[in-house]
Amino acid sequence: MSGTTAWRADLLELTPEALTALANAGFVKRAQKDVAAGLLPKLETGADGVVQAQFDDGVRTSLPPGRTLRDAQCSCPASGMCRHRVMLVLAYQAQAASAQADAPEDAQEAAEPDGAWSPAQFDDAALAASLAPSVLEQANKLAAARPVVGVQAWRSASAPPVARLPMCSVRFFSRSSLVHARCDCKQGSGCAHVVIAVWAFRQAGPLAPGSAEVLLEVSPPASAGATASDPAPQPAAMQGEAAVALRAQIDALLLSLWLDGSSQPLMALAARFEAVRDQARALAWSWVDDALDELWQLLQAQHARSSRFEPLRLVRMLAELWARLQAAAHAARPQARPALPASRILGIGVKGEVALDHLRLVSLGAELWSDDAAEGASVLFADPDTQNVTVLERQWSRAADAAAGGTAQALMNRRVAGFPLRQLASGQVITKTATRRANGLVDITAGARQTGVLPLSPKSWDDLVAPLRQDSVAALVAHLREAAPDFVRPRQAAGGASAGASGQLHVVAFERMEVVSCHWDAAAQVLHARLKQAAPEGSDEAPAEDDNNERDWLHLALPHRAVAPGAVDALARALAGEYGPLRAVAGTVHLQGDRAVMQPLSLLTAQRAVVLQVEAVAPQPLGLRSDAEDVPALNALAGDTLELLALWLRQGLRHQGGGALSRAQAQVLRLKQAGLGRSAGLLEAVLENLRSAQRPALVAQLAMLGLLMQGVAQSG
Repeated sequence: MSGTTAWRADLLELTPEALTALANAGFVKRAQKDVAAGLLPKLETGADGVVQAQFDDGVRTSLPPGRTLRDAQCSCPASGMCRHRVMLVLAYQAQAASAQADAPEDAQEAAEPDGAWSPAQFDDAALAASLAPSVLEQANKLAAARPVVGVQAWRSASAPPVARLPMCSVRFFSRSSLVHARCDCKQGSGCAHVVIAVWAFRQAGPLAPGSAEVLLEVSPPASAGATASDPAPQPAAMQGEAAVALRAQIDALLLSLWLDGSSQPLMALAARFEAVRDQARALAWSWVDDALDELWQLLQAQHARSSRFEPLRLVRMLAELWARLQAAAHAARPQARPALPASRILGIGVKGEVALDHLRLVSLGAELWSDDAAEGASVLFADPDTQNVTVLERQWSRAADAAAGGTAQALMNRRVAGFPLRQLASGQVITKTATRRANGLVDITAGARQTGVLPLSPKSWDDLVAPLRQDSVAALVAHLREAAPDFVRPRQAAGGASAGASGQLHVVAFERMEVVSCHWDAAAQVLHARLKQAAPEGSDEAPAEDDNNERDWLHLALPHRAVAPGAVDALARALAGEYGPLRAVAGTVHLQGDRAVMQPLSLLTAQRAVVLQVEAVAPQPLGLRSDAEDVPALNALAGDTLELLALWLRQGLRHQGGGALSRAQAQVLRLKQAGLGRSAGLLEAVLENLRSAQRPALVAQLAMLGLLMQGVAQSG
């Protein structure tokens, strides 16, 4: 050091996790090895705070104050980010640590960084000094739409404050410099999203370290004095004539589906769906439009006899769409003080897509589908930096194959972004050509040297954290119990809809996984397995009394699907230990009573990753057993009621004969005997209104009944 005795706090605050986000993991790991080996460049710091590094190979790198790593000047041939920039920071930190170790004790205490902090400390002067006037102007325009932002308080040096905007996330890696705030949009830093994030933290007020995420509507600067405790103004569109008319049209559309069935000709519904979606887009109700789109896709899948169709999913979609509008209307009442603003429930301000910066995506598995006209796949990814889950979707027309004069390709050999689907579904993608929609749909365009794919390794999910990754079944169950219902949360493409699965996508990783049982239910065509956390290797500790408590087990249920014929056998081989001890499993999880039930998509073992639906067919002997008796009676009753609703929805209430109505009356009695009086009353009211002129009430009654039965099916 020369020229100054002051250390640059912004560089000392950059943790390895921050450097990985600002550069990439490869550069950070290599630089850390060089530092450990003592291969440090010669550093000089000028009176103006510019840090210069002279490397043994003649490369010179300099980083002025108020500049990001990308803005650093380096004489190496790299056109963008390079290891020398990362090495400059780590070498500077090593030199500072050495100097502070030699300093008097009182000076060492003064050099210790503070604990919790908030980006709210960046005032208007700091914003103006760090960002261009055009960026602030753009931020004002974004704030005028009153976007809903989730702010996560500081948790630790490696878990900094985070703001989750509708289209991107901003992480604050330095408490002394705003230039190191990292946005996952294409610009990366210094963008309008950073300004919105700072305003959000200001309006959130004081946040306890490690507290739960706070949601709020970000006010424009003119009203930035509002705090999270103030009732946020709700979108006037909820009370407008257009909103009232749209809700009435959606109710009429849902009533038509219930009365005439989802099997009615789609030609009679297409124009109505398009008109309703046009109005939803005009009001910027993005989640309502997204729900209508998924509902229409499910109807098309049913008529195409596609493997994407699942009757219970259709029932859930109608209930969710009705409930989302009801929840938004309740939140928009003038006297209401809702936990979630109506704009968040409706998805106002989340349309469009955003181009992403340098991105690393880790596959969590794939879902395949097929019908007579087309076939396709959804590859599910996790972003280790932001912990977001994204989905890459593709479909291919069989008619296009025939028109090209060729034979149909194997689905696994179809190319996506220049790579075979099998390689992409089993890999880690590093790309600079990705765009993402608010619902998590991601697209990657093929580009020379812009996208690379590495295979999944046994440690590929190690960077994932809660809530996406759970380290115990108890924590997973607690998270699922506390989660908000689907109809108030932002809609996400990673809901398993393409394969008919339900639940939330999670990774479960015990320290040591033990397979308790594995068997094949031939009647249901489902492979069942149970996993639990085993005692540490070499431990003499006696099993706990509740060691065989099923509530502490992860239950796997994988149905056989013709489009993925090797999946069941691949799961059986992995659970049998063919690829070494099991490290982690990923899939969609739902509650069945006190049990966490997962439909697995992929597994990591000590030797390799097993992505179930893309594995080749290799038969594996399976033990036979029925699992029907394992379902608790109350949960089974709820499941039977949902099956009845699914049958009605498919055939139409108008077309139910005497036998179906008698079955419904019997179901009313069963619900009453089980103590489910409200559900029995709703089902009875449906039967009465079906015979009277009160048919518009059917939509609300059927939706409420569906929601109640979903809750009972998951209750303990």
